[in-house]
Amino acid sequence: MLAMLKRRRLSAITLPAILVVTALALAGCATRTPTITDLSGDGDTSPTQAQSEEATEETPSPDSEVRTPVVEGTVPAPEFPTGLDWINVDAPLTMEALRGKVVLLDFWTYGCINCIHMIPVLAQLEDKYPDELVIIGVHSAKFANEGQTENIRQIVQRYGIRHPVINDDQFAVWQLYRANAWPSYALIDPRGHFYAMDTGEIPFELLDRVVGEMVAFFDSTGELDRSPLELDPEGSGDPATPLRFPGKVLADEAGGRLFIADSNHHRIVIADLTTYEVLDVVGAGRAGLEDGDFETARFNTPQGMALDGDTLYVADTNNHAIRAVDLSTQTVTTIAGTGMRGDLFTSGGTPIPDAPTTVDLRSPWDVELGEDGLLYIAMAGTHQIWALDLEADQLEVVVGDGREALLNYTLLLSELAQPSGLYYADGLLYFADSESSSIRVADFTTGVVRTLAGPLENTLFDFGDVDGPVGVSRIQHPLDVVGTPEGLLYIVDTYNNKVKRVNPATSQTTSVFGLGETGGFRDGDSGTAQFDEPGGLDYADGRLYVADTNNHAIRVIDLAAGEVSTVAFPNPEALRIEEDVLVVGGNQTADPDVVLPEQTVAASAGQIVLALTLPEGFTINSLIDSFVTFSSDGDHILFNEDDLTSVVDETTIRVPVELTAGEDTLYADLTLYYCRYGEEGICLIDTEVFEVPLDIQPGAAGDEVVIEHAVELPEL
Repeated sequence: MLAMLKRRRLSAITLPAILVVTALALAGCATRTPTITDLSGDGDTSPTQAQSEEATEETPSPDSEVRTPVVEGTVPAPEFPTGLDWINVDAPLTMEALRGKVVLLDFWTYGCINCIHMIPVLAQLEDKYPDELVIIGVHSAKFANEGQTENIRQIVQRYGIRHPVINDDQFAVWQLYRANAWPSYALIDPRGHFYAMDTGEIPFELLDRVVGEMVAFFDSTGELDRSPLELDPEGSGDPATPLRFPGKVLADEAGGRLFIADSNHHRIVIADLTTYEVLDVVGAGRAGLEDGDFETARFNTPQGMALDGDTLYVADTNNHAIRAVDLSTQTVTTIAGTGMRGDLFTSGGTPIPDAPTTVDLRSPWDVELGEDGLLYIAMAGTHQIWALDLEADQLEVVVGDGREALLNYTLLLSELAQPSGLYYADGLLYFADSESSSIRVADFTTGVVRTLAGPLENTLFDFGDVDGPVGVSRIQHPLDVVGTPEGLLYIVDTYNNKVKRVNPATSQTTSVFGLGETGGFRDGDSGTAQFDEPGGLDYADGRLYVADTNNHAIRVIDLAAGEVSTVAFPNPEALRIEEDVLVVGGNQTADPDVVLPEQTVAASAGQIVLALTLPEGFTINSLIDSFVTFSSDGDHILFNEDDLTSVVDETTIRVPVELTAGEDTLYADLTLYYCRYGEEGICLIDTEVFEVPLDIQPGAAGDEVVIEHAVELPEL
């Protein structure tokens, strides 16, 4: 189960010699404080342009003296305003009660792709500093729909966010910290003093360095508090549903099949288009990047799909990859992407010379087949549309210069804003441009981009719920578009909880189903039916099939009858995900990939020895922590709490353990990052779960539990 992760510019990922110093006005008091990093990526600029004072840089020469970094602030961080809704905790937190913790405030809005990119980075920080660091999401909504607490609760579940989140829809906390972009980050030290602020997609390595230095310093002063924070995770007691936040849907009229991206179950469901009987399930139902048969292959939050004969193409969004599902052989392969999130944008005009499986993609959200074997890709993370020539096996940027905006011009000089849904017909590629709240079309016959619904001006903040011609009409973060034989377009106006019709000939937008405002769940006619943030739709034989994301359902709109119904699977047991975790010693461990022979060891103070053999020319990646997590079935294997998760920085590591007489089973969950450097540089990830049965006897020879693992290269 190796997932290929090539990093194209390893040499660019370096830590600055010292942190940049900037002047920041905080809560009315100007003070000079360091930023987290000067290497952060792109972010969405907010409508309120509160600016910090002009920055100054201090860059040492290579021969300058190495100084101990300053990791303590001087200005007390402002207290959280009262009256805010908190999520994932049962009561509001206060800065005073968080003394002793490193606190990182994440200013975000949930439709922003840059914010989405940072979620796994923040989760990695939480895993490394579970009791030292408290991350608090400050959700300062861009769109009106995003400001509703119930919608934020849904998104917290959808993205698996484990830390506390505040609904800051009135920008109260935002203004206290003078934030001016999504995402932004404020760091507070364990004394409750503001330390640093920065914006954009900040690499884990840089956040890890600053947080690690702060943890070490305040641990040395005795001020660090490692007592666990009491959390109340959103949705932890909710019942399981057959589908989990389905993102997209594809109706195969000719083949009589309905394909569903069951996004948060990390799989594709295939159902009969008429009876809705579940015919097959593609994917193991666990997040990962693994090729193989339908039962073992893994996806990570798949979204859009396109069908070409017996091949289903899938935008595997959080794997930053394009997958091909062979429906005849029931196998899944990766045809583009490495699993590593790519650069901010790539220039167009010429094909990318690298093989598609060696190119880092960036949150592909949809795919659509065009002419001459081209598979168009809505590259939401670069604000572009790419094309994969399936015959030539070559990628190329075909629409968008990578800047995030609503600007119509020639194909490659136009500016897009998070394209998320595609529909192709007769040389025209229609796309839902979510962050500009518009429906646009790339005309490959004339070589220009036009807007069909939404605002005409270059703005990312002109949205609403207004029918009418283009320029007058307003929509809110649409995620998909599809056409009908009559030449009409239908769109999911996602944040308005509606399905709307757009006439390309007149550029007139009309609401047809959904009541707007707060989302709901109700079948019926156009005056009663309700949706909740629908994310995808497709057309077949007079019907629209809608992925009603927050309702965990697929809805069917009979256009002739004007009625909305909900898909009911006659065999829902086919969608049941078997218990795929083992709860051991209070921890959750994935099903084992490798079961080792039973080992007999002495009842004594012993060691676990993890011995790795890497492929020739490879070393452990020093830019990111590899780690192994241990757990057991019973109580005969006892760890020090600090040793439950250990960093793997050498090919052989030893972890102390107390063994008591009896039979028990050891589990070791390994995540290993390893690289080959040089002209043919490549970085890979190996994830394995080992199961080791133990017979622990007094007086037995040997006190070492040995796990030997030879890492095998994937097929490159």
